[in-house]
Amino acid sequence: MSKLRYFVVVSVSAIVCAGIPPIANAESGTASLESSSEAVKTGETLSAVVHSSDYLSSNQRHKEKQNQAQRDTPNGKLREGNILVVNTLSSHVAHQSNHQVTENRRLRSLRNNLVTQKIPVTPLPGFVPVPGKNQVPIPNNLVPNPNPLQFPTRPEEVLIEVTQPLSLREAVELAQRNNRDLQVARLQYEQAQAQLREARAALYPTVDLSALAQGQRTAQQELQLEAARQQAELLGQPFEQDEQGSVSLSGTIEANYNLITGGRRNAQIRAAQEALRSAQLQVEALSEQTRLDVSNAYYDLQLADEQVRIAESAVRNAQQSLRDAIALEQAGLGTRFDTLRAQVQLANQNQLLVTNRAQQQINRRQLAQILSLPQSTGIVAADPVEIAGLWNLTLEESIVRAFQNRAELQQQLTQRNIAEQQRRVALSTRRPQVDLFANYNVLEVFNDGLGLADGYAVGARLRWNLFDGGAARARAAQQEANIEIAETRFANQRNLIRFQVEQAFYSLRGNFQNIQTARLAVTQAAEALRLARLRFQAGVGTQTEVIDAENDLTEAQGNLVRAVIDYNRSLATLTRSVSNIPLPAPSPLSP
Repeated sequence: MSKLRYFVVVSVSAIVCAGIPPIANAESGTASLESSSEAVKTGETLSAVVHSSDYLSSNQRHKEKQNQAQRDTPNGKLREGNILVVNTLSSHVAHQSNHQVTENRRLRSLRNNLVTQKIPVTPLPGFVPVPGKNQVPIPNNLVPNPNPLQFPTRPEEVLIEVTQPLSLREAVELAQRNNRDLQVARLQYEQAQAQLREARAALYPTVDLSALAQGQRTAQQELQLEAARQQAELLGQPFEQDEQGSVSLSGTIEANYNLITGGRRNAQIRAAQEALRSAQLQVEALSEQTRLDVSNAYYDLQLADEQVRIAESAVRNAQQSLRDAIALEQAGLGTRFDTLRAQVQLANQNQLLVTNRAQQQINRRQLAQILSLPQSTGIVAADPVEIAGLWNLTLEESIVRAFQNRAELQQQLTQRNIAEQQRRVALSTRRPQVDLFANYNVLEVFNDGLGLADGYAVGARLRWNLFDGGAARARAAQQEANIEIAETRFANQRNLIRFQVEQAFYSLRGNFQNIQTARLAVTQAAEALRLARLRFQAGVGTQTEVIDAENDLTEAQGNLVRAVIDYNRSLATLTRSVSNIPLPAPSPLSP
């Protein structure tokens, strides 16, 4: 009976291999592992760092990226260099491995791990505060209409006609150019510059020129003329005076200068300078935040892409299991129940694939909205999922660097300084005010028979508000409260910045360690699925075991992708939390 059983198993295997087209199994393309002894020998590996080759070979991964972009691009053309399959750079990683955060608060080289792999290091994109000084070329089809009031009125104007592969560096550069919130901040900075020029205008005297030309005949003159006529008639004298008004031309030029303002003028200029500084810091902070938002949106898109790829792989695995179940049922070794279970599993994976593709489209449009792209342009992520870089500072160094660099702290100090200057402005109204003035005027009445008359005046004017009911003191007290509010907010912002740095730092270290576990789990899940299929094909396993193994592999692959992307998110957040750190130089990555 045992001989017959083995004979039937061989026949079923032959039927499966001959009658069913081959499908990539779960173990195809999994990452090759280096033994711990090999890792110790070379000393050039960074443990638990994952890129695309962890679950697909480089050639297969590159081909799938090209096929995906060709499906999304109508003309099927890709710009050369947009999609890179990065080879391992053992020498570069060996140089960087001494700066990794570990339990002593650095990620150092873990040479005795069981699962190690050489990986490249890709630095984060640089900070570009001012548009126009760009190092990353941007395609013309990604430049939006310069008219902000333009909006489409026909459906064909919002039809996605071009799908452009976009790297993270290009996305950050586009955001620095196109992001509307950042543009508003730059306009507010220009507005603050104009306000400073307005405040500095008080340093100069004012010169006013006025002129008046008029002809008039008043009612009083008319009554006087009528009375004179009647008087002449009574006396029998002739009345020869004409009825005419007066025509005059006058002009005045006057210069005024506020000699003593009680400190108001200097305080207003300093307040305008601090407001300009605050606007400049706002541009800086918003630029950093925009870079973080773009990075997170890009990582969301990468995650959606990988979820689609994993779902497609799960569908292929479910199709393979269904074919195995059908073949075994036809050979009399399987049951209808196993076939139905396989069909349900395939339906579930197809539904998950549809959901992931919808989320992929949503994430693409979300990134396009942040970048303010043209209405007819779509984007796809061109960068592979890999570690974005290494953090070379300790926790304490990161916290101190954040305190020194964060624009938000400086903004609170500028608000305090503004309140101090406004307090001085309020108190200046209680002090003497001295103005100098000089004017020159001319007058010409054309029908008075006299010539041109002129005159001038030069003098000083003193104003002193001796009593205002305490209004100036009350306004000064309001500004003193604003000073204390700014100081309190500074302390609160300082504590918040420290927490943000610590949160990002610990998340970075935790995600780095999660990559190790996730990589090992993917390898183990792939092997478990292979064994489950062999057991099922041999008749000693069940379809439930195969389905569970497929689900475990899908979950492990998703955990691996999320671990890498969460690491990149933490690195981007830590960079944002510290701000203005010197970024690493680009690595010599080979495509």
